[in-house]
Amino acid sequence: MVREVLGNRVVIVMGVSACGKTTVGRRLAERLGVPFVDADDLHSAANRAKMASGRPLDDADRRPWLAAVAEWIRTTADRSGGVMACSALRREYRDRLRPPGAEVWFLYLSLDPAVALERITARRGHFMPPELLDSQYRLLEPLQPGEPGTTVDASGSTEQTVRAALRVLAQSSHGPAAPAHPHRP
Repeated sequence: MVREVLGNRVVIVMGVSACGKTTVGRRLAERLGVPFVDADDLHSAANRAKMASGRPLDDADRRPWLAAVAEWIRTTADRSGGVMACSALRREYRDRLRPPGAEVWFLYLSLDPAVALERITARRGHFMPPELLDSQYRLLEPLQPGEPGTTVDASGSTEQTVRAALRVLAQSSHGPAAPAHPHRP
């Protein structure tokens, strides 16, 4: 896949914990030859500690984090485009992640809650405990009409998910950003 597919867009790979955001995001960035960042790395130590203790973040906790994420998006869109893994669970948060002048495209990795629980329980070394998965599904607002991006079923392999995302990105590079719609790999 050639770099021209992305332009200066920033792709935000979004969804609940354990849906594959980081893995898919890294692979997309590698294939597109652009920078990658995991928005979790932009959380404060206090936010990470709160989540690790099993307490969900509230909007006051998220405000400075969302500002840091939006700044990365703005500067990356100004330079080269890029890929970010970010939960972006609510429309309100996604709207904040679209700074003026930056073209942002969301890749929502849809995953059945039972599969997400199986994956989150099996992983090691991550600060997000399985107990917080339910709170993420309660907050989740899938992509809505008018939001730039697409939905991909993340229950398949990483490679299937990446291929589906690249196909839709290539299609959207020939015109306006693709509207949110379901897509199965």
